[in-house]
Amino acid sequence: MQIAILSDIHGNLAALEAALEAVEKLRPDKVIFGGDVVDGAPDPAECWERVKATGCPMLRGNHERYVFDFGTERADPLWATAQFAPLHFTVNRVNEAQRAEMAALPLEWTSPDTPGLLVVHASQRSDADTILPHTPTHEIDPMFQTSAELIVRSHNHISSTRDWRGRRIVTTGAVGLPLDGYPRAQFCVVTLRPDGWQVQHHAVSYDVGATIRRFRETNYAEQTGPVGRMFMREVATGAHHVVPFLRYLWHRKQQEPTLTLEKAERDYFA
Repeated sequence: MQIAILSDIHGNLAALEAALEAVEKLRPDKVIFGGDVVDGAPDPAECWERVKATGCPMLRGNHERYVFDFGTERADPLWATAQFAPLHFTVNRVNEAQRAEMAALPLEWTSPDTPGLLVVHASQRSDADTILPHTPTHEIDPMFQTSAELIVRSHNHISSTRDWRGRRIVTTGAVGLPLDGYPRAQFCVVTLRPDGWQVQHHAVSYDVGATIRRFRETNYAEQTGPVGRMFMREVATGAHHVVPFLRYLWHRKQQEPTLTLEKAERDYFA
């Protein structure tokens, strides 16, 4: 039994198509999409429909939650600010039916055909939990209530494999926004063999320039401002920009509450 897990597409259609082409050549028994199909790059609705058309199981990521909760009482007030302009772009590109489909997605995947395997976006506890190679074991403990020997997750955009209390936690890497300095569409394949689960990480080249052109064709940067430009840099470089910039912004605002995003962006690069 061989299963391909693709996650964190984030509206990057060219990367998604390249990953799907690579998966088709591998001919796995099943394909699972681990969440965050939308939000970050210019083609969220197109990516959503492309993934949906495969008929494969899909999980809900935190960015799907941002989209379907936006404008409701569950929304964080911060989401209405310019800091979340990329989310505003995404919400304006998808329709109400698509938002309802996102809200109906499950948080985890298991199957009697694949005993010992659990697939989640971030953890069983939350769609936004972080697990890194150095995350202490006691911090991971409350994230899972499972006996699965192999847990496949995504969310952190950097592929890794680590042990946790005699089990393995695999992070898939990201199809559309890899953050390890390697701008290729990344995904994971797990294979159930007589001696247990085998894990392989894959990274395939795609036309990064085509996605950058989509940023320009959709006027993404003009509509989303500094944070949107950070997303574009992440696509171009395969490296962290959004979170470091937002951390820088938060620290600067402690001393300068009226600091604008545009000034913070200039200072950040200076």
